[in-house]
Amino acid sequence: MTELYKPKKEDLWFRKLMMADEETMSYNHAWGGTIPFPESSWDEWYDWWITDHENRRFYRYLRDTETGEFVGETAYHYDESRQIWCADVIVYAPYRRRGHGNDGLRLLMQEAKASGIRILYDDIAIDNPAVSLFLRSGFQEEYRTSEIIMLKKEL
Repeated sequence: MTELYKPKKEDLWFRKLMMADEETMSYNHAWGGTIPFPESSWDEWYDWWITDHENRRFYRYLRDTETGEFVGETAYHYDESRQIWCADVIVYAPYRRRGHGNDGLRLLMQEAKASGIRILYDDIAIDNPAVSLFLRSGFQEEYRTSEIIMLKKEL
């Protein structure tokens, strides 16, 4: 089972680990793969996503309830340019195929709905296997390009 966990600044080592892991970030290969997350950026990042989110951003770790280990992250944010709420779920590669992605997406949808969000979107790389996770969770294909599939879920 998986639960949401609001990370403390000192817990950001896990996000740094995930963002630097090639297998975890393989879904992002079209946009550069791994993402640097130096400690020098942690304060600003934390303030933006956790402290001063202005009800436009939500971010939590996914934590295994049996082991207490961090297994991924989930988030949503308001994309001003497209005027849509975008979802995000990343499961750290060593913990994939154990139900954490399903749990994380379900929990994220519950949080979004409780916050008054009516529709969530996610634009997923065309070759990302996570597309099936979102479709199983009730997302519908809105459109696709040669690079992405835009998925939509009414909450």
